[in-house]
Amino acid sequence: MESRDTNISVFGNVDWATVLIYLAMVVFGIISIYAASYDFDKASMLSLSEFSGKQFMWLGISLGVAICILLLDHKIFDIYAYPAYIVILLLLFVTIFIAPDIKGSRSWLVFGPVSFQPAEFGKTFTALALAKLFSSYNFSLNKGAKYYAQALAIVFIPILLILGERETGSALIYLSLMFVLYREGMSGLVLFAALIAIVYFVVVAKFTATIILGIPSGELAVYIMIMMVNVGMLWVYCRSFVLGRNVLLGYIAAGLLAALLSLLGVNVNGTIYFISVIVLSLVYMVVFRFHEPVHKIAITIAAALASIALVFTVNIFFNKVLEPHQQMRIKVALGIEEDLRGAGYNVNQAKIAIGSGGLTGNGFLNGTQTKLKYVPEQHTDFIFCTIGEEEGFWGSVLVLFLFTALILRVITIAERQPGTFGRVYAYCVASYMIFHVCINIGMVLGLCPVIGIPLPFFSYGGSALLSFTIMLFILLRIDAARKERESYY
Repeated sequence: MESRDTNISVFGNVDWATVLIYLAMVVFGIISIYAASYDFDKASMLSLSEFSGKQFMWLGISLGVAICILLLDHKIFDIYAYPAYIVILLLLFVTIFIAPDIKGSRSWLVFGPVSFQPAEFGKTFTALALAKLFSSYNFSLNKGAKYYAQALAIVFIPILLILGERETGSALIYLSLMFVLYREGMSGLVLFAALIAIVYFVVVAKFTATIILGIPSGELAVYIMIMMVNVGMLWVYCRSFVLGRNVLLGYIAAGLLAALLSLLGVNVNGTIYFISVIVLSLVYMVVFRFHEPVHKIAITIAAALASIALVFTVNIFFNKVLEPHQQMRIKVALGIEEDLRGAGYNVNQAKIAIGSGGLTGNGFLNGTQTKLKYVPEQHTDFIFCTIGEEEGFWGSVLVLFLFTALILRVITIAERQPGTFGRVYAYCVASYMIFHVCINIGMVLGLCPVIGIPLPFFSYGGSALLSFTIMLFILLRIDAARKERESYY
């Protein structure tokens, strides 16, 4: 603990604007939870028999923990970042074997009436470990593959353990840390590759009904996109306009030939044909690279080969790796199937609830979808539909405004940090929040598959509220000590 005078200065340096936004969101969240779970026979918001009362209790616990965090020496988060990370990894590993099976997932540890999800708290300790790594002496992603491997290991080890718990949604949240790596020097090609991989997956998975040249139209479209990406990388990344032009002309000629053969009734195997065309273009790049940097041409070739491999693994991943209910959720999100009585039921009812709210909403406790319990999990993952139904468009905008304000405050805190540790940790917090908000609201609106990600500070759940409170107030404690730390940099 620090001295009394130091504690006074800590509270004086706390970013109180962020604290006020946090309190406003939590209070709004408790009110929304009460509205989502309201029963006319149980009208007390603070009753511990109600979800809102339990959440209010968790708010009290969270605020107590928050005050304790502010009273700690800020150096403790740096000193114990790695030990805490190792402890949470061990806890995640143990959870795989001892956690009860709850809806097909083994991610909750139960101790009598109390249960918590280690993956929620793992986000904070992973962020601290990543911040510790980047603040290490002479560490930089620009120095080679070894440094990339260290950073990626910190991110992906908890992801693998959480996947072992069959908790895909929580594992995906950790991928948001890739934006932090990009902020700290990771090549933009990595994010571009991730985006392209998602697009390829969606196109191959969605467009399977129509067959062209003996293959599904989605697979054909991806082969064409691979060709276009190759040409784009040659022009933009390799700066080889002549090589890119020649490869493009070759692709156009190959496409016209395939169309002609099809019109003449010649049976063309589209998979073999277009893979052969792409491979021949890669060979041409190797032989006639026109004095371009070898490593850039090599990256372009590797990207094309990885894209072809991805096309073949989509069906394997979709049918062999994903559980049947996960497959159905993706199909519903992509519009392949509706399944309004099964996987699409929640989303369809949520859309009806939000749509019925209109501009101004139906009024507090007056939402018909909410009161008649049409939307399952409406007090947890689908809390946003309650807000949309009762508070309408303007209430939904207010929630988005609060999240935007909080995220901008966190980014502002990140940019004013005098050291790498505080900056990286702050960007981790911002990335987590952005990912949570986008996925949760996208899920409720049917833009993303239903993967069980809560809306921070709004969804019911003690683990989520406490973990986000710890995460945020560690940041506030680090930021409060910035004037003290500035003397060291």
